Amino acid sequence: MLYLRENSQSRVAALDSVLLCRPNTSVMLRLLVLGLVLACAVSLSSSAVILENGAPILWAQTASQVTELPMHDGILVPDPWNYLHRMSLYRLMIAATDPFMGSMGTNATDSPLWGLPLQLGWMLTSGRLADPTGATTCGLEAEPLCISTQSWWACVNYFASVLPFLSAAQQGFMGAGAQVQMQVPAGVQDYCTTYSDCKAKYPDAMSKWDAFFQGLKTTSESLLPDDVKKDTILGVYWDAQMASTYASAACNPRQSHYSSVEVSFAHSWLNSAEYVAAARFQTNMEKAVLFLTPLPSRILQEGDSAPNIADLTAEENHTLYIFSWMKTIDSLLGGTLVRLWKGAQVLEQLLLNPSFATSTFLSIISEMTTSC
Repeated sequence: MLYLRENSQSRVAALDSVLLCRPNTSVMLRLLVLGLVLACAVSLSSSAVILENGAPILWAQTASQVTELPMHDGILVPDPWNYLHRMSLYRLMIAATDPFMGSMGTNATDSPLWGLPLQLGWMLTSGRLADPTGATTCGLEAEPLCISTQSWWACVNYFASVLPFLSAAQQGFMGAGAQVQMQVPAGVQDYCTTYSDCKAKYPDAMSKWDAFFQGLKTTSESLLPDDVKKDTILGVYWDAQMASTYASAACNPRQSHYSSVEVSFAHSWLNSAEYVAAARFQTNMEKAVLFLTPLPSRILQEGDSAPNIADLTAEENHTLYIFSWMKTIDSLLGGTLVRLWKGAQVLEQLLLNPSFATSTFLSIISEMTTSC
């Protein structure tokens, strides 16, 4: 069983013992990891753990400067299979792009990039970054910050973290002439590790991320009104995000490690991005937390049937039920649902307002079917 779902006392004692036996493990990291475990332990009966002290999980332990990343022969060599390193990629991208995000609002967390580190934190606390095969201890009690190369969730996230970071570095956001090569575990060959490698394997995704970072600079420096700047930036951002999502189809073989219920949820989760992308939704921290908090706080197993999964909250059950329901309705309508111009507003109401699905939304569906 994943370490975040085990008995809290034995889990803390075991993790404490493991970290104490590692001579290179800092006391600060030890305490923070234990804090993470304790925070998750007391929230097992509530919704997913998304924030820690108002920031993504273990945000304070990530790199705040590019120079804090590991370097070899003048080349940055972060390890995206370490949670802190992968989260650092997000922190550095947010810091580097914030000067160009003025049109998003006056808050420090208004950038649409904030949705990505929050999502990664949810994957960690829900056990979705751990090895689903059970062949290793990656992501379990002995290696809580390890990200498994066999995890479908970690693989999909790779396309939304490593690819944009490599593009950002290529476009000069990480310093002039910065070169980056991602570390990869021995024997693993199906992940690109450099800009040129990823560009060759996933040209559309990398081109879209290049266009985002280039467009971010030119748009923010233009004389356009802020509302036009905002819409333009969100447009190229979601073009890049969806290109990464489509490229992550390369991860599909890893779905065989999960139950059919988890795979169905994963499909619905990916499909939900179509709705927010169609509406150019601003996934700042405030809005992202609303969407991520009711997501399931553990991996789904055979036999789990929303809205009646006993160890999940009413909110988590509701979200799973609505995701399944939306998938069915969209299929019946031949994909029309995803093209609703109020996509993000509809999704927000469906997830956060239980009465919406049986009143307002049904009237929308009725109007659509009668006007076809």
